[in-house]
Amino acid sequence: MTQGFFGKKLGMTQVFAGNKVVPVTVVDVSNWFVLGTKNQARDGYNAVVVGLVRKRFEGQPFSADWGKALKRFFRVVKEVKLQDNAQELSVGQHANFFETFQEGSLVDVVGTTKGCGFAGVVKRHNFKGGCSSHGDKTGRRTGSVGHLRARGRVIKGKRLPGHMGAIKKTVQNLQLVKIEKNAQFVLIKGAVPGKSGSVVFVQNGVKA
Repeated sequence: MTQGFFGKKLGMTQVFAGNKVVPVTVVDVSNWFVLGTKNQARDGYNAVVVGLVRKRFEGQPFSADWGKALKRFFRVVKEVKLQDNAQELSVGQHANFFETFQEGSLVDVVGTTKGCGFAGVVKRHNFKGGCSSHGDKTGRRTGSVGHLRARGRVIKGKRLPGHMGAIKKTVQNLQLVKIEKNAQFVLIKGAVPGKSGSVVFVQNGVKA
């Protein structure tokens, strides 16, 4: 059994649960194929190699030539760890690992946050900035960064401008609201890291 499954984030919407509106994130889990397996005896761990086929090859049957040119036919190639040996998995089959999960269960979602480039302290660290009147010229600048007891030395960990976003984040204890096996997408309650079209990994909740 796999520890989770990969999917492509499509965006957010809302569904009704009784008389309540539930915000959900739609994750597309189609077009993933098994490309290979790894076992304890040969590789030191049990895992399955999966790949997301490129858009121009979607809907086509799996071909043995795809495994010889992964970059040409697959957008993403990932590994999913297994709890035991993958004897029942074969190369070319659909990686429908999401079908082993249950609706209503708690999951953790791992993704890469949106990249914001080089950002200042107001955007990156929520600094207030200077006054907008009375002759103040600070604006959105950083301000003083010195240290009175270290002769002008900038102490380690000072919040300064820099690269923002594009880091790996995990959101825990999100509810798996709905699993559509025919349409091959899942609905996860709340927001998950990443922009639309990015790849996310859904796994069993660690703190569930």
